[in-house]
Amino acid sequence: MDKLLRNNVSSRYIEASNRMRSKQDRRRIIVYVESYDDIFFWRSILVDFEDDTRYFKVMLPSQSQHLERGKKAALMNLLANSVGRDMIACVDADYDYLIQGATPTSKIVINNPFVFHTYAYSIENLQCYAPSLYETCVMVTLNDERIFDMEDYLKKYSEIVFPLFVWSIWFYRTPNYNQFTIFEFLHIIETAHFTMNGSDEILSRLKKKVSKRIDQFQAQFPHSKGSYLQVKDDIMRLGVTPENTYLFIQGHHLFDKIVLPMMDTVCSQLVRNRENEIARQSVHGTQRNNELSCYRNSIEDIISMLKKNTYYKSSDIVKKIQNDLKHFFEKYGQKQVSLAEDQRKPA
Repeated sequence: MDKLLRNNVSSRYIEASNRMRSKQDRRRIIVYVESYDDIFFWRSILVDFEDDTRYFKVMLPSQSQHLERGKKAALMNLLANSVGRDMIACVDADYDYLIQGATPTSKIVINNPFVFHTYAYSIENLQCYAPSLYETCVMVTLNDERIFDMEDYLKKYSEIVFPLFVWSIWFYRTPNYNQFTIFEFLHIIETAHFTMNGSDEILSRLKKKVSKRIDQFQAQFPHSKGSYLQVKDDIMRLGVTPENTYLFIQGHHLFDKIVLPMMDTVCSQLVRNRENEIARQSVHGTQRNNELSCYRNSIEDIISMLKKNTYYKSSDIVKKIQNDLKHFFEKYGQKQVSLAEDQRKPA
């Protein structure tokens, strides 16, 4: 109770502080996010909505002297009815978007007007947005060669795992969700050690694993075809397709197990190619050593560049987030409205 009271006091303080400012001053909007990495991601999206009337302060929720992280902490202010035009929450969608209100948290994420979510499973999925990976490799290696089609690889990967992903959502929407956990799903869709020359074989083995599990489900639930197709149609309506399923699987798994090993292999080869080119073109050993030293000092870290990659802003998913924000500021741009007041309004 004390924590909820502090939240309400905090929100009222922000509102009162904003009212005391000159009408010429910009309004500060507090944005609660889940983790430190989320701060840069959400600022990259919100910055397009800053103008001469408002600006954003993106931060982790904090109570007393203790920092709190995670979706629960970011949403806590909503439960206290302390949000409004001056305070919003921006969180990962996880499965909450796709299960469409099947849990209390899902209802908050998809229905609360002061909550914005990634639509994709998490920010990591969008950091791994396939059309951006080539440019990210260039950022890392400063080598503009195209030696492997990463976008096509993720497309084929997605097409293979899509039918099993539908089963995963099917289980989460039924009382049978414990019979196929997200961890089991991730174990099946994990790939072997990545090599560019062996990519076709990797996908072939993955397809066999996925097909085997689907055959088991069809035998175990012989009358599930109708409900399975309904779930399939539903998630496709929500934006999941066979080509982009990678955006909706667990983000850390995609980042750590699929994309990072692939990029590490590709970038390592690009670095070797550049170093070989320097060695061939150098007139003498001193020049070669100087050029190699200069180049190696210019190479960036893959993880850092993935996290700083903002090419996801061109994706359809981010355009949906931007559209949600646009409608929010059109609705709440002139008058302070609390969550309780908004919920009392007729639909």
